[in-house]
Amino acid sequence: MALPQSFKAMVVSETADKQFVREIKQRELSDLPSGELIIEVKYSSLNYKDALSASGNKGVTRKYPHTPGIDAAGVVVDCSNRSFAVGDQVIVMGYDLGMNTSGGFGQFISVPSAWAIKLPQSLSLKDSMSYGTAGLTAALCVIRLMASGLSKDSGEVLVTGATGGVGSVAVAILGKLGFNVVAATGKANEQAFLIGLGAKTIISREEANDTSGRPLQKPRWAGVVDTVGGNILATALKAAKYSGLVAACGNAMSPDLNVNVFPFILRGVSLLGVDSVEIPMRSRQMAWSKLAGEWKIDLAALVTEVSLEELNPKIDEILKGGIRGRVLVDLSK
Repeated sequence: MALPQSFKAMVVSETADKQFVREIKQRELSDLPSGELIIEVKYSSLNYKDALSASGNKGVTRKYPHTPGIDAAGVVVDCSNRSFAVGDQVIVMGYDLGMNTSGGFGQFISVPSAWAIKLPQSLSLKDSMSYGTAGLTAALCVIRLMASGLSKDSGEVLVTGATGGVGSVAVAILGKLGFNVVAATGKANEQAFLIGLGAKTIISREEANDTSGRPLQKPRWAGVVDTVGGNILATALKAAKYSGLVAACGNAMSPDLNVNVFPFILRGVSLLGVDSVEIPMRSRQMAWSKLAGEWKIDLAALVTEVSLEELNPKIDEILKGGIRGRVLVDLSK
């Protein structure tokens, strides 16, 4: 097929006075990096890291102008090494996509073929981006916890940042699997939403954020999916039961962790780091297989769909912690 010379994309530019401006522009296909795989992006999604990139965070994106979007799902239009056929439906997320490589907030991407996986048969492109990196990360957290011995009979499982992208999918997966899920949130008006996803109990952000200075708390959590880091992660570790398992995957509250060794040496607590960027392809495929199969959840209640032109205010909202669930970006609109 003949490829277009230009396409629509969000472009973030740095001004002379060090401000960052987001605009929807036409980009040239020739501006994309050289890659074995050119994909026409049908859907993307909004993640916290995208908002950082779109706001000029140099820890995420070094050079501007730049097109963010760490997630992309679409159709192969060219593959120089024949690892994919033209017309294949594929998912690309993680690696350097949307960080320093032009990302999924544009209608075309050019990437190494090793970054892509074929869309699982029981998922649509829209479904895959309704999960996005957040859903993949949630699945990886649950996989790590269960592989380390957590079962639905172990006891309560805490999910922090429960109305966010990773948190909401984690609540839904754990609820579907029969776990006793406790959701921590700062949004008191979202209790019905979280119960609907599968949470058995709701606690406030304040209850999940101990500031007493005590080295340990009353043991409660058999498992934890922590999406926020900082003192809430420290609190979860201090309140974990003997042999408790804590999966950490985010830093929206803080990247700092101020905790003593007592949870580890007195209760045998395990802190499990979860990454969705550089994970081996085999682990990535296993997680997608779970999301497409036995862990597949009803995404309708979780997803807000927007066009590229409607994305800008959602970026500001996610930085303020105001997003519920997932934001799906339809690149065809």
